[in-house]
Amino acid sequence: MADKSLFDTDVSTLTRFVMEEGRKAKGTGEMTQLLNSLCTAVKAISSAVRKAGIANLYGIAGSTNVTGDQVKKLDVLSNDLVINMLKSSFATCVLVSEEDTNAIIVEPEKRGKYVVCFDPLDGSSNIDCLASIGTIFGIYRKNSTGEPTEKDALQPGRNLVAAGYALYGSATMLVLAMACGVNCFMLDPAIGEFILVEKDVKIKKKGNIYSLNEGYARDFDPAVAEYVQKKKFPQDNTAPYGARYVGSMVADVHRTLVYGGIFLYPANKKSPKGKLRLLYECNPMAFVMEKAGGLATTGNKAVLDIIPTDIHERAPVILGSPDDVNEFLEIYKKHAAK
Repeated sequence: MADKSLFDTDVSTLTRFVMEEGRKAKGTGEMTQLLNSLCTAVKAISSAVRKAGIANLYGIAGSTNVTGDQVKKLDVLSNDLVINMLKSSFATCVLVSEEDTNAIIVEPEKRGKYVVCFDPLDGSSNIDCLASIGTIFGIYRKNSTGEPTEKDALQPGRNLVAAGYALYGSATMLVLAMACGVNCFMLDPAIGEFILVEKDVKIKKKGNIYSLNEGYARDFDPAVAEYVQKKKFPQDNTAPYGARYVGSMVADVHRTLVYGGIFLYPANKKSPKGKLRLLYECNPMAFVMEKAGGLATTGNKAVLDIIPTDIHERAPVILGSPDDVNEFLEIYKKHAAK
């Protein structure tokens, strides 16, 4: 069977898809400009990741970022690429990056109406061993009048207009969540375009995989400890859940989306507020999960309902298949009531 051609009417590139959605929404075209520019950055990062060893991009850049992580050379390159492309889209006014202490206010002559929060290279501790890494982003409309400020980024995840991630794995995939649902695009390196490969993705109601860092087991709160024990040693003669953990949020969440199950990065004694960042890690992934029919919670409330007070605020997150997350919540509420 011959490969599909871009001339086929049922083949859609990301560029074509975004333009069609923009036309349906009768928009101004700014979102199309923004996403196309972001795609260019993702393609450039993907290329850099593929040739990092040859181009001597492995290793540490010699600094730590605002959240205390060691900065790798690819982190710096990826951050510069995303910032430069988003500015050149003429669609953004405020940019929040994991790598920058303060929000970036876009120059007046290049401003648009969108606020973008992003982690330019998630899972970068895995760079040198060639494990999957990614880029995470969330897009908001500026909801205030006057000059843009850092406060424009302090919006709950419910306000997201679009969010998603790029995964640099065995192939490069971009997962985009918008009002129309969750759609997956795979980069065809031969033509340099993202091709729609999965439309309106829905997560399974229940999976058979749990994903968390059990190295922190001694610091787990009782609810998390009980839930993990229940997955390992079920009392109803069902098969135990498989354990899978990469340590790259993009890789672990994408596997959860594709196969079902649950991903947990809860608060613990060592990190009482959680470790993952709300604006550019938890919120975008929670938005993707909810649009795919899943759930995302801190235990106390839906992740998307948190009103942030700091651009680098941390939050616990448990997300995945609705039945699995609800099972965790039952245990969590039982312990909270004691």
